[in-house]
Amino acid sequence: MRMELRVCKHCYDGSHGNGQKTAVTRDMVKCAERIREYKDLIGIDSLYITYVEEGDTGGAEALPAIVASIEDNQIQLSDTQLVMEDENDNMLVYPEPDDILEVLTRNIDQMSEQTRNDVSIDLSEETIDLIS
Repeated sequence: MRMELRVCKHCYDGSHGNGQKTAVTRDMVKCAERIREYKDLIGIDSLYITYVEEGDTGGAEALPAIVASIEDNQIQLSDTQLVMEDENDNMLVYPEPDDILEVLTRNIDQMSEQTRNDVSIDLSEETIDLIS
């Protein structure tokens, strides 16, 4: 399985959006970094983290899937999404932050069952509120 987490670079660095969006985006990246560190324990071949800037066409670095929606009769590309490709080349795309975090935290839970190391992530209050 291959995974790619794409996040808005400006949300991550705090120059775009609000504090809640920044905290949640940073938590997504922390989770992805931890999963990448222990990916072999749960059968993940690779995990990419891509920072998308305004004007990028969805930010696809590794996996060629882009999520779009229509707002006010205009196509809007999703700058934050989790893309997964399984061994059968099936693509799964999660564009909603709460879904992304649920997938990432489930992977961390699986890793914690496979190692004695502490793989937990200290999540922000904003993220905990979002996923609970």
